This record gives sequence, structure tokens and C-alpha cells, in this order.
Amino acid sequence: MDASHVKLEDLILAALEAKASDLFLKGGQYPMMKRYSEVNKLSGGDWPLIDPQNARRILRDAMTEEQQLEFDRDLEFDLGIMVPGKCRVRVNIYSERGNYATVCRIVPLTIPSLEELGLPEVLRQFTTYNQGLVLVTGPTGCGKTTTLAAMIDIVNRNRKGHIVTIEDPLEFVHQDKQCYVSQRELGMDTHNYQHALRATLRQAPDVILIGEMRDSDTMNIALQAGETGHLVFSTVHTSSAYETLDRVVNMFPPHEKHHICQRLANSLKGVIAQKLVPRADGNGRAVANEILVCTPTISKMIEDGAFSDIYLAIKDGGHWGMQTMNQSLVKYVHAGVVAEDVALRYGGVVSELRQMMHSTHND
Repeated sequence: MDASHVKLEDLILAALEAKASDLFLKGGQYPMMKRYSEVNKLSGGDWPLIDPQNARRILRDAMTEEQQLEFDRDLEFDLGIMVPGKCRVRVNIYSERGNYATVCRIVPLTIPSLEELGLPEVLRQFTTYNQGLVLVTGPTGCGKTTTLAAMIDIVNRNRKGHIVTIEDPLEFVHQDKQCYVSQRELGMDTHNYQHALRATLRQAPDVILIGEMRDSDTMNIALQAGETGHLVFSTVHTSSAYETLDRVVNMFPPHEKHHICQRLANSLKGVIAQKLVPRADGNGRAVANEILVCTPTISKMIEDGAFSDIYLAIKDGGHWGMQTMNQSLVKYVHAGVVAEDVALRYGGVVSELRQMMHSTHND
């Protein structure tokens, strides 16, 4: 195949067929894909090396004239595109050594269930609250968006209300089921999270999804929404419940810390921290979770700012559906799903995890 005939949609469809999570393209390189955490050449065809001129053509064809001007100004651009009947794609176009480059996240049209994702049943509980704040946390590419989509879909199937999502860009599309769903994308439907959130509070929402907590203004409005009769879901880029609470509080000036702790104690319903861990059989990745459920004891710790006590409370909170990341990993190791050496690479407190796995073997 000649590079001049390659289209972005062709590459996306090949990545989808290969069950890749991401497609990579840059001038002067062969198309690549990420599948199960490994980057390799794109399969599904005899793909040519994409020279800089054709990389430029492929990616500019994916943008409108207005988007092209914005890219020319900023040298990076995010957009969401739809391959009809196949998938949605989150596209980041950027400049790399003066050449056009992109990473495309492939998003299936079908929203997976908690069971299909291998997520604990306690996450269903978080969808039943009438108000409060639920945070899904973890590094980039750990499946936060997919987890949130599964939870929003539960709400959509089982409640009658108004769901509003504010995303950058929009990924999973939620059709109206039991709920009326309004999905707004930054750049297309609104200019920023703060304006969209303030407007959302005047749109009679019952459930609000905020794509990402980026600053104190967004967090402040989200807390306000959670305090005033709305159920709010969002994400934070942290790896544990403790780090999440610490990050939220440190978004605000020091003199507001005590007040923010009080508001968090009243609003927060739970934190789900997750990582995608390679399976022992090489067939995909398993979702490992740390789960914090805001029991009265946990809420009191948050109010007092005693975040360092929370880890032990999570570890002892199995009755409430809580677990630490290490406990989640030990379950996978014991079941033969994840190898011990891999679990140690993804563990929280590694010395504790090593001891827990040893104790499991002894049992």
C-alpha cells in the first residue's frame, strides 16, 4: 500500500480489529499500536512507512479548517471523532520534531458492564446515592473513563432523572434509557469546565459527570453540587485514596484546609483507585482496585484531616466492600490471574505486599 492512500479511519479500524487500546502515528515512522500495555507495529495490513508529508495530510484531513488554525497556533489539539457503527476515538494531535504526530485512544461503542470489566460489586452501591461525590483515580490509561461509563450506564438503566456529562473530549456515548442524558464536550459545546458546571446547576441535573478535576474552581463547584442534592462523578490523577484526599485538599489555600476537610467529609461517598495489571496468561489486563467507602468512621477521619489513618481503615473495611490495592493484587495472585513479580511492580507498599503474598502461600 502506498502512503498517499492511507487514511486515519483505515488505521483506526485496523487498531480496533487488533483489539488495541491506542493507535500511534508520526511522520517518518510506521503506524504503531498499543495492545495490553505493549507497543508494536500496527497489524491488519501491510502498512507503509508514513512520511512527514502524508502524516500531515492524514491528520489535517481529520480536522476542520477552524481546528487546523487552532493546531497551527498551539501545535497540539484534542478532538473526538466517530467511526460510524464501529467506535469513537479520542485523538490528540501534536508536533514532534517538527512533524505531525497523533495518539488515538480507541473507545468501543458498547459500554461494558461492571461484571465484564471485573470490577467489584460495591461500585454499584455508589450509583444509588442521591447526592455526594464519587472519585475514580489512577494514572493515564488505567481505564478510569471506562469505569465511569459503566457506572453512569447503571444509573441510566435504573433511575429516572437527568444525567449531565462534561468531557474533554467526549468518549462513551450514552443513549437515553431510563434517564434523559445531556453530554457536553469542551471546545464544541462549552468553553471550559467552570462555565459548563455553573450552567449545569441550572439544568435540573440529578447526576453530573465531570471528566477531570483540574483545579480548585472545578473541585469547589463539584463539592457544592454534591452538597446540594446532586450525585457527582469525576476523576483525579492519583494512585491511592490517601493521595486523592491530599491532592484535593492541596488544591486550596492552606487557610481553607479545615473547611475543605469538613466539606469533603460531608460530600465524599467513595474513592476508587485503579491500575491495569498484565494477566499471567498474557491475555489482556486485570483491573486492580483500592476502594474507599465513606463510612461514618472514614468521614470523621477526613473531617479531622487524619488522612494517614485511612489506609488501615480501608484494610480493615472488607465488610463495607473496601480493599487496599495490595489486597486486590493478592486476590489476583492467589487466583493465578497475576504473577507475583508483576504484582510487586504494581503494588502499593511493596514490603507489605510481599509479606501478604507469603502469608497467603503459608495458609
